[in-house]
Amino acid sequence: MVTIKDIANRLGIAPSTVSKGLNDANDISPELKKLVLDTAIEMGYVTKRMKKETRKRLCIFVENMQYESPEDFGFDIILGFKQAALRDNWEVTVTSMSPLLQLRDPYDRYMVKNSFHGGFLVGFALKDPWMAQLKNTTIPTVLFDNYITKNPNIAYVGTDSFEGIDLAIDHLTALGHTKIALLNGSPDSMVTINRYDAYINSMQSHDLKIDKNLVAHGYYVEDSAKYHLPTLIENGATAILCGNDLLAVGVIKECERLNIKIPQELSVVGFDNLPIAAEISPALTTINQDRIDLGRNSYAALYWLIAKVPISRSLLRPRLIVRDSTAQIPSAALSD
Repeated sequence: MVTIKDIANRLGIAPSTVSKGLNDANDISPELKKLVLDTAIEMGYVTKRMKKETRKRLCIFVENMQYESPEDFGFDIILGFKQAALRDNWEVTVTSMSPLLQLRDPYDRYMVKNSFHGGFLVGFALKDPWMAQLKNTTIPTVLFDNYITKNPNIAYVGTDSFEGIDLAIDHLTALGHTKIALLNGSPDSMVTINRYDAYINSMQSHDLKIDKNLVAHGYYVEDSAKYHLPTLIENGATAILCGNDLLAVGVIKECERLNIKIPQELSVVGFDNLPIAAEISPALTTINQDRIDLGRNSYAALYWLIAKVPISRSLLRPRLIVRDSTAQIPSAALSD
């Protein structure tokens, strides 16, 4: 086991200076603190605070996702994680993150400095600074809807997009739809890539033509729908499968503005089953991912990573919820 003396010998400084660096003392320079912390991380040192069972600490880092209100996508994920972690006496801190904050402190250094045993990252983009650093981290870390290869300290947790998208296309083809459009999120997101791949896979398995004019990428917000809906309609879409519920809600609202009747003229399917999916009119057919269970599953994956079990991926099964936004293909479209 690595000791303070080992770190001191590596750096050629006094053990007392190493101790000050590890404990964020004020009487050594920030540069020396950084050197001490980075060397401790590299050598696999564990601080005394991290060893204490009475102070078991985990951190949830949230970026690009709302989570403070029960209507927010991230609310139940964090709630489920906390519920599971607190049963095992873990202290859970929730921290809002940004790319700028990531540039100020590398991931491993931040975790060691704050005595966190493990991290759960939610809403991060593929281009975020910490994502590159996670390729080599030794800190047990779970990613929501993101994946890092070849690092046994990292696990991916999410809902099976391939099964979810396939359930939606099963439903739409049973209603006679063949011109099924995909309105997806930003390509910088791994979940966007997964849902696009799932759409292509399912369309092919249903022997349906893949038309690039029926695929659009925007952002996972309502307002994004209005920029893409007219083109999808012009290219013959009779049904639109959306990458999340907010996009689907945006489609429904824009259709109302354009006097396009749902589901009589256009069927719409979402993904997530947010509370608004049942509240909007017409109520939204969607793919349910249980966010409380996602949070619990994320904690379970992190628990096993901390126990040195190299979890790779842990996916929940989705469920199709049929409501009022989908119907049999319009008879006029059958003759096209």
